[in-house]
Amino acid sequence: MSGWDGEHFPPSRPRKAAGGIRARSKRGLIGEQWWSRRFLEVLESLGLASRLSRGRSYARSGQVLALDIGTGHVTATVQGSRPKPYKVRLTVTPLTTRQWAAVEEALAARAVFRARLLAGEMPAEIEEVFAGCGTPLFPRTARDLDMSCSCPDWEVPCKHLAAVCYVLAEAFDDDPFAMLAWRGKGRDELLAALRHLTGSREAGGTRPVIDVADRPLADFVSNFWESSLSPPRLCSLPPAVPAPPDLLLRSVAPPLLTAGGQDLPTLLRPAYLLMATDAGEAELAP
Repeated sequence: MSGWDGEHFPPSRPRKAAGGIRARSKRGLIGEQWWSRRFLEVLESLGLASRLSRGRSYARSGQVLALDIGTGHVTATVQGSRPKPYKVRLTVTPLTTRQWAAVEEALAARAVFRARLLAGEMPAEIEEVFAGCGTPLFPRTARDLDMSCSCPDWEVPCKHLAAVCYVLAEAFDDDPFAMLAWRGKGRDELLAALRHLTGSREAGGTRPVIDVADRPLADFVSNFWESSLSPPRLCSLPPAVPAPPDLLLRSVAPPLLTAGGQDLPTLLRPAYLLMATDAGEAELAP
């Protein structure tokens, strides 16, 4: 058989792909933001590190032709050594309606998280919120993530799957809400739920801005300084981003009052930003 050396087939080379998705990273790590790197770290922690590295060159050379993120699945096509591109699929179990309701309640109850999400930012502590609700944001074991590829390679992940993981990480860089959409809740749907929880009216009146169950201080004394995250995970988290000056305006539903065609938060926001700037300059003044 041509190419057979008695023991192994020579390594196949992929066909050149036109118009593929090229990873922006040219060398070193792939993934710029904490959430994309955390995603790859989780995959590596599942014992996939050596296999993932096989697809890095595929990702950088644009062998991934298409990528689509849906509820519970990611589908992609990857150009390999054969004329017909391979079909790749990564599947996770989406959160149930009840699980998402618990996460939304937890996020809405913390004004800083709610404000940052409404501003399009992804809080570094969001992974802890999901874990606290019993619904980890990332897969916990290899059984939580199903990978398949139409190529003849029996190893999982093959280089085609690995390339998709890297391209997916950069897609999460571009839009962190895609990571949440994969678990079953897109950007618009999640933000609408947070706004509804913030501004909803219940039988007892207006919902509080921060809706947290009242518990005696004595219940927290033993573990007040502890975190649900391990010390290594805490050390790997990026520094907390300071709360934005207009946090209060972002946190509450805008009143119906308008002036000149603009709602009240829009009118007040420049003043909040100006006060924060003046306060910062005053602190630096001798």
